[in-house]
Amino acid sequence: MSQADVTVAIPVRDGGALLGRTLAALGRQTVRHELLVCDSGSDDGSVGLARSMGAQVIEIPATQFSHGGTRNLLMQQASGARVAFVTQDAEPADERWLERLLAGFELGPDVAIAYGPYLPRPDAPPGVRLELERWFASLAPDGRPRLDRLEPDERPLAGAQTGLPAIALIGARGFFTDANACISRSAWEHVRFREVPYAEDRVLALDMLRNGYAKAFIPEAAVWHSHDYTALEQLRRSFDEWRGLREIYGWREPATPSHVARQLRGAVSQTRGQPRRAGALASAIRHHVVRLTGALLGSRAERLPPGVRRRLSLEGRASFSPLELDARDPPRASEGPVH
Repeated sequence: MSQADVTVAIPVRDGGALLGRTLAALGRQTVRHELLVCDSGSDDGSVGLARSMGAQVIEIPATQFSHGGTRNLLMQQASGARVAFVTQDAEPADERWLERLLAGFELGPDVAIAYGPYLPRPDAPPGVRLELERWFASLAPDGRPRLDRLEPDERPLAGAQTGLPAIALIGARGFFTDANACISRSAWEHVRFREVPYAEDRVLALDMLRNGYAKAFIPEAAVWHSHDYTALEQLRRSFDEWRGLREIYGWREPATPSHVARQLRGAVSQTRGQPRRAGALASAIRHHVVRLTGALLGSRAERLPPGVRRRLSLEGRASFSPLELDARDPPRASEGPVH
């Protein structure tokens, strides 16, 4: 592919040292590409750093940033027929990351989105490392690429509430992350990101699948991407994640003692065979208890006052904005302009 065929796009705000590592890793890729950054008000030199690494930079005020809207802007401004997305702290694991991600589109003519896994950084806490390794391994247990698509009778018909309900796609079949992904421009011209407060990538995958497109998971197209949150930050991040699942799918995390016990048993089982198991066990249990607490609160966010939601949110978001995904057709480009 020529440089004009592929764009790598990154939303940025105060990317710091991790942005520098991500840009350096992109510079080592085997596939030539256009590099495009949308900066939303950095004051740490991120704009100058990106330009020094050959990026074209779009600058917008922080107040204009939204997860879906900003990615639509990047798609609109990109010249590539395929647009790969990473976040500012998602560093391609090797020089063939982009090459492998693009290979996902060769798995079928209907593939519209391809994505890869996160690798925990070497200094990631054991609980975080075990969670990431377990989840992404579950998506492709045999290590081979995975394709997901909906059969015709699983898609909603125009104007009718038929096909699979959104909640049926809450797991691996509907999972997608745009922190490590590539999107076909031709598919995006029909089905764009929604301007939602959170989990725009999950909504895009659901809309793509319902429009007859397929998504591909490429296990070898990995990025280094993990967070070393404090316990409070982890709780607040989990609150945001599960509020998003409630808003998108209507999912509510069970609060029964049996469910909590199963979650803790799963955390314990992950540590078997781990070096320094006692430390890994303590970290995994602590991580899961905090994460589950955030999940229980987030999936009941509609019951909380806005001020409480704001304090519990890592993003400081007070709203609860459920989507009626089973009540209307998936959005298409004709429904409105890209902002």
